[in-house]
Amino acid sequence: MRQLALLVTPARLGGLLVAGAAATLAALYLIPSDDYLLLPDPAHPVAPLVEVQGGHDPRGPGGVYFVDVLERRASTLESLLPWLHPGGTLVPARLIVPPGVSDEAARQADLREMSISQKVAAAVALRRLGYRVAARPDGVIVSVVEVGTHAEGRLQPADVIVSVDRTPTPTVAALRRKLAQANVGQVVALGVRRGGRRLTVRVETVADPLDPKRAIVGFTPDQSARITLPIRVSIDAGNVGGPSAGLAFALEVMEELGRDVTHGYRVAATGEIELNGAVAPIGGVKQKTIGARDAKADVFLVPAGDNAREARRYADGLRIIPVRSFPQALRALATLPPKR
Repeated sequence: MRQLALLVTPARLGGLLVAGAAATLAALYLIPSDDYLLLPDPAHPVAPLVEVQGGHDPRGPGGVYFVDVLERRASTLESLLPWLHPGGTLVPARLIVPPGVSDEAARQADLREMSISQKVAAAVALRRLGYRVAARPDGVIVSVVEVGTHAEGRLQPADVIVSVDRTPTPTVAALRRKLAQANVGQVVALGVRRGGRRLTVRVETVADPLDPKRAIVGFTPDQSARITLPIRVSIDAGNVGGPSAGLAFALEVMEELGRDVTHGYRVAATGEIELNGAVAPIGGVKQKTIGARDAKADVFLVPAGDNAREARRYADGLRIIPVRSFPQALRALATLPPKR
């Protein structure tokens, strides 16, 4: 035993400890955690993604850029040591992939949101230019599913609710009128359009926090519409999902039809755009601000309110322009000083 003990020198013991620590760290890096990691991605030029009938890619300095967020499941090591990614943010997995929804289903929902945002962006831009755009209400989009309600795991973002208990609900107002007839705790049958499928989803209603006697399903609604454009507009964002590039797409459509929107500036923009031109809040503002900085943007258009306040925290010299609507975004860019 004495002879064996003599073989374990301090140097060897140190080596064993280092090897053990390395093995532990490697294992922790390979084991997925219950968190998702949000990381910055440099802003991307929009012009190569957009084709407008009769239009052309703008030339000269400046340009419109959209920003996105890289999302992936964090390893246990990254959850324990979040400082490994200074520009990253850890969020619970349920905020990215709702309970009861597979990763693939959540991904498809993101892509459906992107598809919807592209059509709305084109409609808003063309209307601003004086084109006649037909938009017929055809249901209510599930924008965000409320955590802790019975809708969680049953409804998905970008679902379109077309009926309640077989009564058509083409508008948000019609949906609310029908739900007003239901009691809190009653199960309602929702007719849902999910991608190319039609299905019935039964959900128990819950009490509205602002009016306990009023029954709600548990999601943030948005208006869906069947949009008919007077000219062809094609937008291909590849595998990028979500609705937050809508503002950038609308700006680019105007640029390609000859309207000088950027005035020589590199304009990064984020914000979900609605049919009435309103710009709605988005997520991942920290990462998107860093992405706009990394792309050397001159200005960053951001939804007014909390989004703009958060963007200023990470701006580091980048000019943040808060906007509430598409016309306001155009006015803000038009009043920038001449680009030097």
